[in-house]
Amino acid sequence: MSHQVKTTVIGSYPTTINPLDLINAYFSQETPVSWQPMILEVVSDMIQAGIDIITDGQTRDPFIQLFTRKLAGCRVRARTEVIDKIEHIAPITLMDQLYLRSLIPKEMMIKGVLTGPYTLACSCVDMFYHDQQQMAIDFAYALHKEASVLQDHVDIISIDEPFFSQSMPEYAYDLIKIITNGISIPVVLHVCGDISGIVDKIIELPVDILSHEFKASPQLMTVFSEYSFSQKLCFGSVRSDDPTIESVDDITRHISKGIELFEDKIIHIAPDCGQRLLPRDNALKKLINLTVAGEQINAR
Repeated sequence: MSHQVKTTVIGSYPTTINPLDLINAYFSQETPVSWQPMILEVVSDMIQAGIDIITDGQTRDPFIQLFTRKLAGCRVRARTEVIDKIEHIAPITLMDQLYLRSLIPKEMMIKGVLTGPYTLACSCVDMFYHDQQQMAIDFAYALHKEASVLQDHVDIISIDEPFFSQSMPEYAYDLIKIITNGISIPVVLHVCGDISGIVDKIIELPVDILSHEFKASPQLMTVFSEYSFSQKLCFGSVRSDDPTIESVDDITRHISKGIELFEDKIIHIAPDCGQRLLPRDNALKKLINLTVAGEQINAR
């Protein structure tokens, strides 16, 4: 091969959380429960698997509340309620990324993951804006501030917008542009699901890398091959919605099909999506096989 693919993950990863510790911490006036042991579990698995570009596993909170809990204007109850103007008031994920950096070998890279502004807007109860577009725009400006903080401490930033696959708004370009403006490190857009009907819009977005479920939705290979696009690809190569552990040969064949179509556009191989809903042992074995497959592809 004329280039080398790197292995990565999308975001979430299964970990062990003791609900009793969380309950006791909530009702205690003492120091809140530390999330570091859970992050350490995630990192240990990713190091064991040999992943090149890792995340913190999004262990601290579900991917919506992870951000809305720390943004001004948001109140988290059964769902997040937007009750005032959305604003970024302090770094949200920085401490987890700094801890992550302290655990890993120098050659390993970190991907900082942001839940996209449209997905946040669609997941919240709007009690203030009564205008989904303006609410999403303010989420985007808040996420831009988070990205600006993270870019000095991570190697790649990923914007996770699963709701684009359900209803991609006309203002999607504006949202992504707000976040990426002035960001000096590579930016990934991850959209899970079957995006066959919106590929023409996805490839117009101002990001460096497009990340999609090419394993669960192999038809995406055919659709993407019909277009000329400037972005590189993060190629989904093991399923996140099925605990079945793909063999190394199966993964290698899948990646090879992608390379036949897209050649050096494929720079990252990954699970289709976050792995949080998988049994941890299955998630780890999928990553191990992904890494071995990547090594075989790179050796060609």
